[in-house]
Amino acid sequence: QVQLVESGGGLVQAGDSLRLSCAASGRSFSGVLMGWFRQAPGKEREFVANIRGSGAITSYADSVKGRFTISRDNAKNSLYLQMNRLKPEDTAVYYCAAVVGGSSYDFWGQGTQVTVSS
Repeated sequence: QVQLVESGGGLVQAGDSLRLSCAASGRSFSGVLMGWFRQAPGKEREFVANIRGSGAITSYADSVKGRFTISRDNAKNSLYLQMNRLKPEDTAVYYCAAVVGGSSYDFWGQGTQVTVSS
């Protein structure tokens, strides 16, 4: 069974850091585009960052640029999101996702909650 499982969320204070992990299983994700998305209460899910299969090319939402860093370890079939200088507006459920079968994200994890208090 192909799975993406996020971990590392939690409750932190503004200015703190967290590192999210996404462990993939069931198949190799080393050659595919992977990304992080988030959904805050009452809002639509939004793009956070993504990373190409080689790890050499990344992109970020303007709201997190300079604070968050996406990375991957293809040997471990894992994806990461280092979040620094967290703000209350970063509070959301964070999801990892992968583009496998086509041009859209078609594999999703179950999400991990990140709560940033002011």
